[in-house]
Amino acid sequence: MSEDPPLFAPPGGWRVRILDLSGGAKDNIVEEVAGFPTLMQANAFARRYVRDSVERCRSGGDSARQVLDTWFAFGEDAEVVDAGDQGWRSGSELSDFADRPADAEDRNWRALDPRRDADEDEDEA
Repeated sequence: MSEDPPLFAPPGGWRVRILDLSGGAKDNIVEEVAGFPTLMQANAFARRYVRDSVERCRSGGDSARQVLDTWFAFGEDAEVVDAGDQGWRSGSELSDFADRPADAEDRNWRALDPRRDADEDEDEA
């Protein structure tokens, strides 16, 4: 049985770790995006981020297998830090992502990015 999700975000909010599958970054970690107020938002961001990465690896006429091969070689994965069983995992949806091209909303991780809110606050100041 999986554990219940935490009621409150950790200090600083939930964090999503972006991983470079090409091995170009130290420990494959590109960055960590912090400040997600809810686990649901962090999971949605991670899902959309990976969905967008898969689409950037898709070329016209590629089979689903070719899309996945390209993603595993050059794509970026995402994971919610310290979310345990409640964190979204790319492995559960990769086949579907490769089989079915995404629409714009499926890929729009920027709309959920907490850094966007910080940038808007700075612009208003």
